[in-house]
Amino acid sequence: MLPPTEDHEITPTALKDLIESEKAPKFRLIDCREEDEYALCRIDGGELFPLSRFAELAPGLLDAGDTRPIIVYCHHGMRSMHATLFLREKGKLQTWSLAGGIDLWSSEIDQQVPRY
Repeated sequence: MLPPTEDHEITPTALKDLIESEKAPKFRLIDCREEDEYALCRIDGGELFPLSRFAELAPGLLDAGDTRPIIVYCHHGMRSMHATLFLREKGKLQTWSLAGGIDLWSSEIDQQVPRY
């Protein structure tokens, strides 16, 4: 259900399936946008780790004892890809960026999430 680690992105549809599946592995959903963006809208269950403070906050994601996969999202997918690559370089290979970010999520999955 998760993409292979050779892929760096997960589609909004695949993320929706993970969220809705009772058999899906538990994972962490990380929002790497800034606090003002997070205040506007978010995907339920997302934890805020702003990219501007990512290196400082990343130890909270790099705990070797926490083996949950990580899915990172931002507005359009650029910042989350940077965060994904950072985490993979630090050894968290089961990390993916949400393709198209919360903007594509809003248009394809949940139109109640405001677009900005």
